[in-house]
Amino acid sequence: MNGNLCPKCGLPLDICTCEVREREENRIKIYTTIRKFRKPVTIIEGVDKNSGKEITKSLKKKLACGGSYKDGHIELQGDHKAQIKNILVKLGFDGDQIEIN
Repeated sequence: MNGNLCPKCGLPLDICTCEVREREENRIKIYTTIRKFRKPVTIIEGVDKNSGKEITKSLKKKLACGGSYKDGHIELQGDHKAQIKNILVKLGFDGDQIEIN
């Protein structure tokens, strides 16, 4: 029975809400910067480290751009601030937690 309990809260795994709470506590910040040769790059901070690479892969595919996950944030080539919030909401993130600068 001990293997079916969450190590964080002690509840059974089928009713544990630790992951949902962690996702709600994290604020996602989206902004753009200008890099070499005046090229815009969209930066997404606050994404969970465990799922960062999968989120990066799906964003690159949906936005048809290049990018990477490094140093705890996602970098996408180009200015995608207008489309990113809708895609993240479809991936399961709360729209109120996403902040676009």
